[in-house]
Amino acid sequence: MFALMQSTRTQSLHLCIDPPTGLKAVVAIHSEHLGPAMGGCRYLAYPDDDSAMIDAIRLAQGMSYKAALAGLSQGGGKAVIVRNPHVENRAALFEAFGRFVDTLQGRFITAVDSGTSTLDMDCIAQTTQHVTSTTAVGDPSLHAAMGVFAGIRATSMARLGSDNLEGLRVAVQGLGNVGYALAEQLHAAGAELLVSDHDQGKVQLAIEQFNARPVANEMLISTPCDIFAPCGVGPVLNGQSVMQLRCAAVAGAANNQLTTLQVADQLESRGILYAPDYVINAGGLIYVALKHRGESLSTITGHLARIPSRLTEVFAHAQAEKRSPARVAQMLAERLIYS
Repeated sequence: MFALMQSTRTQSLHLCIDPPTGLKAVVAIHSEHLGPAMGGCRYLAYPDDDSAMIDAIRLAQGMSYKAALAGLSQGGGKAVIVRNPHVENRAALFEAFGRFVDTLQGRFITAVDSGTSTLDMDCIAQTTQHVTSTTAVGDPSLHAAMGVFAGIRATSMARLGSDNLEGLRVAVQGLGNVGYALAEQLHAAGAELLVSDHDQGKVQLAIEQFNARPVANEMLISTPCDIFAPCGVGPVLNGQSVMQLRCAAVAGAANNQLTTLQVADQLESRGILYAPDYVINAGGLIYVALKHRGESLSTITGHLARIPSRLTEVFAHAQAEKRSPARVAQMLAERLIYS
């Protein structure tokens, strides 16, 4: 684990167990160079403890890059609570997690993420002030989707020569809170939707509300489309899956879409434009970070509007330097963090 921390330049890793509630949690703080680390709290099952720690470390690094490129005075961190199928008192578990966060004395601010809700954040708020995305603040999913939608338009302009999405075929993988909100916006813009999700109820809703075409999860990545939009959990692009893609661009809401940077090079060699995940999906972080500071909705909306221009900047650098946008984005982020 130390080798991974060193290679990702992660500052610290914090572990906590609370036997009375069954809490088993990890907080990874990647960087505090630009401000207190901020990152969501995931509540998911993992095959083993190492997998939970690796997920937290990699996601924390992405949060640092995301905050830096979004122009936020925040560092990057991530929390993971290992989900146990038998939890007697969910509220007590999240209150215990809040006490754990409080021991970090403001170095880490947590928020909603995969497997958690605003109600869980309310429980955390009972035992620490270092939390956002409570019911009073609101779920950031809509703003995350707004940012991704704007980023897809910028990606379409860069790759296809137009930001008009009418008639564009977009494959949305994952219909969680962000993915479904994104599908709604794409439908309103006239895009043709291909969708997949493990929850068939969400797929059926997308069929009924957006006239979406359902595709089996394992088939979506190889289905012909203009833009493939990963919006689920975990890396979906590896050396094998990239070779199955039949799209012009990849632009979606999921974090850590690439297993390695070499996969980004593969995309580049195949002529598939990649919108770096931590650039295009920064809308949720922008919302929670600025809300936590008491900024107005108009200020937040204005900040969100910068996502397309940042993406366009990354694409222009990548084209000029004949490099993957992922490598350019990492270079720009690290320059901001460490200079």
